[in-house]
Amino acid sequence: MNRRIAMSTLLLLILSTSGRAETIEVTVNGLVCGFCAQGIEKRLRQFPATADVLVSLEQRLVAVALKADTDISDAKLTEALEGAGYAVKAIRRTETPMAALREQVKVGRE
Repeated sequence: MNRRIAMSTLLLLILSTSGRAETIEVTVNGLVCGFCAQGIEKRLRQFPATADVLVSLEQRLVAVALKADTDISDAKLTEALEGAGYAVKAIRRTETPMAALREQVKVGRE
């Protein structure tokens, strides 16, 4: 009986911590160099909700992984990116893990 309770507790713990953080994918025009990517990454990491940032010049993609139970509004993202001189074309909220986006970017470069 104790083993069953322990297993149930472990399973609940795993399920409660394994949810994927939401990812915000932004299509951006005006990305031309590594300095652009570095500046965007630095700016977006200042948001308390940011867990990770990916910038792909080739795909005109800026992706932000959010920490659990947090958010960054589309307006704040747009303000941050347009304030830095970039044109936001589209914002999509997905469940795509950053690892998968990094792989897509890597494949796109090959």
